[in-house]
Amino acid sequence: MRGQHSHPPKPVFAGPDDENEPGRSYLAGTNAPLGAGIRKKGTGVRPWLLLDLTGGAQVVEAGKHAIMRRTGLPARDLRILDPMLSYPSTILGREKAIVINLEHIKAIITAQDVFVLNARDPSVTPFVEELQRRVLRHYQATKAAQEGNGDDSSWRNLYDLEEPRSRAQSPHNPYQGFPQAEEEEGKENGKQGLENREGLKVLPFEFVALEACLEAACSCLESEADTLEQEAHPALDKLTSKISTLNLERVRQIKSRLVAITGRVQKVRDELEHLLDDDEDMAEMYLTEKMVQQQLETSSTSSIRERDEMDDDVQQLGKDDRDDRDSHGTRTSTTHSAVSKLLDVEELEMLLEAYFVQIDGTLNKLSTLREYVDDTEDYINIMLDDKQNHLLQMGVMLTTATLVVSAFVVVAGIFGMNIHIELFEPEKAGMPEFMWTVGGGTMGTIFLYVIAIAWCKHKRLLE
Repeated sequence: MRGQHSHPPKPVFAGPDDENEPGRSYLAGTNAPLGAGIRKKGTGVRPWLLLDLTGGAQVVEAGKHAIMRRTGLPARDLRILDPMLSYPSTILGREKAIVINLEHIKAIITAQDVFVLNARDPSVTPFVEELQRRVLRHYQATKAAQEGNGDDSSWRNLYDLEEPRSRAQSPHNPYQGFPQAEEEEGKENGKQGLENREGLKVLPFEFVALEACLEAACSCLESEADTLEQEAHPALDKLTSKISTLNLERVRQIKSRLVAITGRVQKVRDELEHLLDDDEDMAEMYLTEKMVQQQLETSSTSSIRERDEMDDDVQQLGKDDRDDRDSHGTRTSTTHSAVSKLLDVEELEMLLEAYFVQIDGTLNKLSTLREYVDDTEDYINIMLDDKQNHLLQMGVMLTTATLVVSAFVVVAGIFGMNIHIELFEPEKAGMPEFMWTVGGGTMGTIFLYVIAIAWCKHKRLLE
């Protein structure tokens, strides 16, 4: 059943003891700091925030190989979380862990704990606090269900955003949060109790952590999109009213940010869409259920082997009994294999669809903003083209005026030739003749200009 936890395995990480350096995490069963042997090999040791089932947190220093042994992940999956490399948003479901690389959130989720990288980053700190609150409420709700508690307050407040009540954290290993004896006695009762509550069902631990990662990433992108939208509309409106270098530079920066945010949102949306389209990938993310099935198979195999050893003294009957048990074991294994193949992913599908709708809404908001920016650019281009057309028309008119004035200059040049004519003789010409000559040339020039402009308008070269 999803949401029911079984025995936690022997932890790789253990809390510091009295003999070791305080504040450091150590490999279980040794006095060597976690990752100390790996540091000699040149592999970088990074601080990880380890959050367990009960909501307890501690910072551990772990190298790549220690994380690989603890989570069962290959090295190529850990490269996705390398802060020195640039990888797009990714959600990978593996056999024992889920790798999360969403925006500023880089984490590894297992069936019993969460490893968060760069937990001290100011942008990651709110996510860590919210994740710890959710895990604590999940632990309280699961424990109440296992104990058969009739109070549903833990269920109703599972996703309450208020501050949880403080609780003391013991310095011992955080994996000891669930007592093994109580877990063995109450496994079936707790499982049945979780399934029988109408409308109140606790998600598995890995889905609680996955939901916190998705909510943090989607909320971050949505917040950036809202901020960009609030800055974009006034800048675009101002550019529309006045085209200047400063306004154009502001719009250019806004458009660059819009392209970058749209690409990030599109990648997260594509990743969620890919998961929703592939049921096998979603089935791989049911870590708790796979762990429970594996333990059931191991328990069944051990029981069969014990019966075989007890019946070895009986020769004839033992042979028949072993044949029956082998067939029973085969049927059990086949049953679990069939259950694994036909795993119901509706629970995870509904969770992913909720955040797919949210990120798709953010993408639509950015698309609408992009269309508004494009429309503004088209409007600005139209305005610039209109101004350019006016400048061209003015150039045509000035060129035409220059042409007709040149005709008058030709007349003046003719009179300036050193040729003796009667018009230059004082007895035959004077000031009246000179004024008539200048006036006639001017009127002729104006007439030619009007004729040229009328012809350009007739040909629709001018408005």
